[in-house]
Amino acid sequence: MENLISLVNKIQRACTALGDYGEESTLPTLWDALPAIAVVGGQSSGKSSVLESVVGKDFLPRGSGIVTRRPLVLQLHKIDEGREYAEFLHLPRKRFTDFAAVRQEISDETDRETGRSKQISSVPIHLSIYSPNVVNLTLIDLPGLTKVAVEGQPDSIVHDIENMVRSFIEKPNCIILAISPANQDLATSDAIKISREVDPRGERTFGVLTKIDLMDKGTDAVDILEGKSYKLQFPWIGVVNRSQADINKSVDMIAARRREREYFSNSPEYRHLSHRMGSEHLGKMLSKHLETVIKSRIPGLQSLISKTIAELESELSRLGKPIASDAGGKLYMIMEICRCFDQIFKEHLDGIRPGGDKVYNVFDSQLPAALKRLQFDKQLSMENVKKLITEADGYQPHLIAPEQGYRRLIESSIVTIRGPAEAAVDAVHAILKDLVHKSISETLELKQYPSLRVEVTNAACEALDRMKEESRRATVQLVDMETSYLTVEFFRKLPQDIEKGGNPTHSIFDRYNDSYLRRIGTTVLSYVTMVVASLRNSIPKSVVYCQVREAKRSLLDHFFADLGKKETKQLGSLLDEDPAVMQRRTNLAKRLELYRSAQAEIDAVAWSK
Repeated sequence: MENLISLVNKIQRACTALGDYGEESTLPTLWDALPAIAVVGGQSSGKSSVLESVVGKDFLPRGSGIVTRRPLVLQLHKIDEGREYAEFLHLPRKRFTDFAAVRQEISDETDRETGRSKQISSVPIHLSIYSPNVVNLTLIDLPGLTKVAVEGQPDSIVHDIENMVRSFIEKPNCIILAISPANQDLATSDAIKISREVDPRGERTFGVLTKIDLMDKGTDAVDILEGKSYKLQFPWIGVVNRSQADINKSVDMIAARRREREYFSNSPEYRHLSHRMGSEHLGKMLSKHLETVIKSRIPGLQSLISKTIAELESELSRLGKPIASDAGGKLYMIMEICRCFDQIFKEHLDGIRPGGDKVYNVFDSQLPAALKRLQFDKQLSMENVKKLITEADGYQPHLIAPEQGYRRLIESSIVTIRGPAEAAVDAVHAILKDLVHKSISETLELKQYPSLRVEVTNAACEALDRMKEESRRATVQLVDMETSYLTVEFFRKLPQDIEKGGNPTHSIFDRYNDSYLRRIGTTVLSYVTMVVASLRNSIPKSVVYCQVREAKRSLLDHFFADLGKKETKQLGSLLDEDPAVMQRRTNLAKRLELYRSAQAEIDAVAWSK
């Protein structure tokens, strides 16, 4: 059974060494899962004297005001023989045999964390004491509860201490050792008040009554010790500490324990309770109870540790491995990350991921709507037709058909299609850029390296810009082709005037009448409508060929070509991992080390049983 307390001691020391104090954190905490005994009491309740009586040594700082300003994890180890000594976790190679030096080191280490102010800190101090006169036990000495701030302390100190104490004792694995002085009304006890808040049924609270020998004559603490005044699940324990005069005279602890036993044995009021009174009984009883609690918690602890190890390993895997040191390793890592991004981008276009359907929407909805909005009727109004026909005729009116007029009317109408064509190019370009940014954000590996993320984003967007210009040139060229050569078959199929009963001997000026001009406008509109229908099909092909297809085929080709020319230092600059990610990986690795160590320790004890 003694191995169980030693096991928890080892894990607690590992927790502190690796930064797990049970505080609010984004990391899982093992500290909170470990059974522990927290010592709670108001200032001047005799809390320090109880601890020293259990240890049998005078080693705690004393003074007025708040002396304990950091939690002290006190681990007691029973040895068979030899000289008593103490060790601090923060001084692993130093062994203290002078306990006055231990007291001074506690004060000095407190000041190192909090400064010489009266502030408090939740970072614990770990002290291990090895002695033949102790039982195997671990206690956490918390700052004494106070009602007022003294000079040099912030006004919030009362609430700060209370919140720290509550953060320890509210955890279900914490056993509360509530210290109350017998010469004060129990109803005003700070320890009982705060213990009742977190453990109203008293199921994990041990009550300790100090200063019994200092009660007024004619009064006693029998009702409290027998559990009549305030009942707890466990019996109350009374202790008689050294007086201030004894402390000043450095009265030996062993002698003080003997006098304590004699006090309870010889007092008529307490004689019937003497077998379960005193600091020696307190230490043995707490040690036995702690062992029992630890034993009951081990299966749950093993399960928690196994689950947390899996979660930590999974997150470390997502964060990726540390950066390679050589140029080849760096280049390979960058290329692999870029391939992951490129694959995600293609999946968006191919419909595996959302977004690619927006390109089709441009061709199916946006382009046709833009073409419909073209105002050919204004372009082919009677006034404009007459103007262009007469201008095209020049000084000599046309003889048979106004060919030049037709060309000018057709060209001036078709050229307006450039607008919707270029708008389609721009719309697809915007969609592709948006998909690049989505793919960047979905490439988990790029989150690890901000500089590489920026470079890949810029390279992809620059490639899309080049593709857009090529697509614009090709698409506008399609429109210009329609103006450079008219479809002759269309005009050959048109009915001639003579076939319609017209008279070719009419005056040339009759050819500018409204009926004639209206017919020209209708013919031109029919031809332009045919061209629009053709371009509605060919523009998407040009855009897809020049932009979408090229983006899938060669989005990062220029980037890869430049990458091969970079030196090791330049490659390293691309892999400048986000400091927050680096810190997170380091913290996770430490916490994983803690859990694996705890798992090995627990398994060793479990197998030995």
